[in-house]
Amino acid sequence: MPRYAALIYSSEAPNGSTPEDWAQMMNEYNDFGEKAGAAGVIGGGEALQATTTATTVNVKGGKGGEVVTTDGPFAETKEALGGFYLLDCSDLDDAIRWASQIPGAWHGRVEVRPVVDFTQQ
Repeated sequence: MPRYAALIYSSEAPNGSTPEDWAQMMNEYNDFGEKAGAAGVIGGGEALQATTTATTVNVKGGKGGEVVTTDGPFAETKEALGGFYLLDCSDLDDAIRWASQIPGAWHGRVEVRPVVDFTQQ
C-alpha cells in the first residue's frame, strides 16, 4: 500500500492563544489520531520542536567537504513544519481525504507527499 507523508505547517507564534485554545487543539489531534489509528491509516508520525531548536547542515564542496552548521531553519517563513504523519493509504485521493481531517489543515496547512518505496526499485 502506498505511504504518504502529511507534513503539518502552521504558525509557531501562539498569537494570543490561551491554554484553553492549546488544549482544544491537542484534543482535535488526539481525536484524529484515534480515528486514523483505528482505520489503520497512521504508519507513524511525530510533533517537532520549534524551529528555534533547528540546526541546518550544509556540506560545502560536496561529499567530504567542509561541514557548515547554522542555528535555526533554512528558510524564514511565517509557517513552520511542526510535525508529520505517515499515512498508509490506497492512493493520493485517500491520503488527501485523511490529510483534510488533520487539525493542521484548518489551523495552517498540510502538505501531502508520496514516500519513496525503495523496495520497489
